[in-house]
Amino acid sequence: MLIAGIDLGSGTTKAVLVDGDGAVRGRALLRTKADFEKVTREVLAAARQDGGAAEDVAYVATTGLGRYAVPFRDIQITDLTCGARGAATLFPSTRFVLDIGAQCSRAIKLRDGGKVKEFHMNEKCAAGSGGFLERAAKYLEVGLADIGPLSLGAGQPQPISSVCAVLAESEIINHVSEGVSVENILRGIHNSLADRALSLLKRVGLDGEVTLIGGVALQAGMVAALRDKLGVPVHVPDAPQLTTALGAALLGLQRFRKLSTTRAA
Repeated sequence: MLIAGIDLGSGTTKAVLVDGDGAVRGRALLRTKADFEKVTREVLAAARQDGGAAEDVAYVATTGLGRYAVPFRDIQITDLTCGARGAATLFPSTRFVLDIGAQCSRAIKLRDGGKVKEFHMNEKCAAGSGGFLERAAKYLEVGLADIGPLSLGAGQPQPISSVCAVLAESEIINHVSEGVSVENILRGIHNSLADRALSLLKRVGLDGEVTLIGGVALQAGMVAALRDKLGVPVHVPDAPQLTTALGAALLGLQRFRKLSTTRAA
């Protein structure tokens, strides 16, 4: 028996499979496509292949912006709830979760058991999200995988002060025309994102350990910038972009157990 958690986001679709004990049995990630049902079936099949899973998938929990668009789901759960549960499972001592996604950034304060107590999010402008990093990478002609290492090599990071993505891109253009290195520009972008993250976390009462989730957490320069700015321990899962899907799978397992108990009674 397997339980699937599927996180259908704006940039990528992720799936995590867990067994009846909550152990991960497979995981996968694909670029999100216009046909949400098709991509969720594809990512589920890829997760089964990753783990060599032969068991049936007994229950499917979906999350993310496309969570309602999966007709074979058994339950849909908000990505805030799933991200919190996944992060708390991986790092039980964490008090706060920072999720920097493609479209927005979110700061979450946790209750005991990995439940959401309070949250704040920035979705008014792409300059506070991972999507801005993608556009900056294209303009600077560097690959996404190279952003983190390049940022770590900065000697004099150049600040990106604009809170508007369009104006921030203008700042980048100005830095390039002035001969500023790609490394210093990228670290300036990471520092800018870290400043926005700190502001969000302060709004939920930052006073303890933070777990960073989402694809931006794969960038070492972003992690370094956050550790410099936040002044508290910052944990990063080994697959931060799959944390919300993991939370969905674990919450799906919890729901499946309750249903099984009710039916047995």
